[in-house]
Amino acid sequence: GLREDEEGVKKACGAGRDDYDPVTWILRTWRPDRVLFECGLPAPFFCFSAKLVEMAAEKNFEIERLVTPALEAMGFSVVRVRSTGQPERTVQIMVELLDGSTVTVEDCSVISRAVSALLDVEDPITGAYSLEISSPGIDRPLIKRCDFERYAGHVAKIETRRPLAGRKRFRGLLCGVDGDDVRIDVEGGITAIPLVEIAAAKLVLTDELIAEAMKADQA
Repeated sequence: GLREDEEGVKKACGAGRDDYDPVTWILRTWRPDRVLFECGLPAPFFCFSAKLVEMAAEKNFEIERLVTPALEAMGFSVVRVRSTGQPERTVQIMVELLDGSTVTVEDCSVISRAVSALLDVEDPITGAYSLEISSPGIDRPLIKRCDFERYAGHVAKIETRRPLAGRKRFRGLLCGVDGDDVRIDVEGGITAIPLVEIAAAKLVLTDELIAEAMKADQA
């Protein structure tokens, strides 16, 4: 995390350095609200940088939209798309098999070749970029509504964008989705967390989760 003293914060985000690149910093940290205000940068710069974050999210969505049909035809689904770095961008695509079995290194290699060819034709990315294909792992991130529904009954950790009931971090048993809220049993009490307020979420590695993954591989 960022150090709280002013000089530490400025050093962390590179302010004052000749090679300081605010675009790279914003895309890497994804926390323009905290970084920019703590560095004392002007409001117009904050608005501009917030727009950069929004544009990056839109680019990720565009890439996901382009590659999803081809990957589904190959038996995979897209878990998440991220792009980081300037001037040479790194595009990270996380995938899983539709049948729930484990993604292999060979799978990632095949996907990389197919996606590279597709992106070269569609050309959604300006300039040079590197492509990374990965699997989510057993203790996978929870990104979409269907993820929280699929893994109901398993233990998860959720972090919210702002405090809810006095806290931002929750750990407990997922109880599915009700309307627009994720339900999680935290220490015997059900907490409803709006999907739009979830900043990050992932499964916790448990014996039950490992057993389910092994069963999927053997099916």
